[in-house]
Amino acid sequence: MSLLFPLLVGLLLAGMLSIVFHTLRTGISPMPTSGKVRRQLLSLIPPELEGTVLELGSGWGTLAFALADHCPRARVVAFELSPLPYAFSRLRQRLAPRPNLQLVREDFFRASFAGASAIVCYLFPGAMKRLAPRFSGELAPGTCIVSNTFALRGWKPVRTLVVDDLYRTPIYLYEVPAREAGSEASDTGSGR
Repeated sequence: MSLLFPLLVGLLLAGMLSIVFHTLRTGISPMPTSGKVRRQLLSLIPPELEGTVLELGSGWGTLAFALADHCPRARVVAFELSPLPYAFSRLRQRLAPRPNLQLVREDFFRASFAGASAIVCYLFPGAMKRLAPRFSGELAPGTCIVSNTFALRGWKPVRTLVVDDLYRTPIYLYEVPAREAGSEASDTGSGR
């Protein structure tokens, strides 16, 4: 019994250091989405949505599980790199499984977004700036992107909600714009 306390303290310390390390590495800490924000965010996503919904940076899974419940016909793929929040989500999935939820411990910057029906994220301005060209390049026109708190610079939101909470949290809904006619042209017709 005397070894149990130091072991628990060691595990807690290791978990905290892991979160700090991954926060420094990725630039954002795993923050849970509040209930008020979660409800407003989900109101922007049609429950009948099918296909694949990607959550980029799922943290502790608070939004991933809500997305899986809200869109039962969609496959929700939740990316999280930090091991402790990811392990917490895995445990939760084991205890209360959602058949349409897939938890992935991977850097979403290395994942393909092609074929996604929707993207949901709660990131930081630097990540949003880095993702913007990938969204326009990999996602089909009309694909919805919902962002908690941070806007996509240079993109015009289709709708913006401001949550009635302490922070007046903005939630942005974007749709991937149609590609310009010249951007899809190939040089196969040059004949030279």
